[in-house]
Amino acid sequence: MRCPFCAHDNTQVKDSRPAEDNTAIRRRRQCENCGGRFSTFERVQLREVFVIKSGGSSDAPTRREPFDRSKIDKSVSLACRKRGIAQERLDQLVSGIQRQIETMGESEIASHAIGEMVMEGLRQLDSVAYIRFASVYRDFSEARDFEEFASNVRDIGSRAHD
Repeated sequence: MRCPFCAHDNTQVKDSRPAEDNTAIRRRRQCENCGGRFSTFERVQLREVFVIKSGGSSDAPTRREPFDRSKIDKSVSLACRKRGIAQERLDQLVSGIQRQIETMGESEIASHAIGEMVMEGLRQLDSVAYIRFASVYRDFSEARDFEEFASNVRDIGSRAHD
């Protein structure tokens, strides 16, 4: 593994342990050249999955791109920012979505299907994060959009914290 600090090719694994509810391995590494320490995560990838993204309008072409777990991770983290949710729970949510996508048996999945999986996961985790994500995903443009959506959210926060 290449060192992210000095780009040296050789690093040593100093410690390995299960992470993300035993769905990944966290490896603590040290560079043989500069002594810098960093962590890597190793996850099982069952198959190569491509995401089908629509152009947004009826005449825009669709695009295919490789599935990128980090995009879901970033969206979930942003929605849950300052909510006091343990990073481990966020990692479990993202890992669960990734497993669900990979075990579907399909080589392609629509981006809106992934968005719905994230919505469902956040709905069960935290009502505020759910509304935050929905506001971007569903493109809320007015305060009324928030009010209508939030009026449909009931007791999610209290169940998530029990």
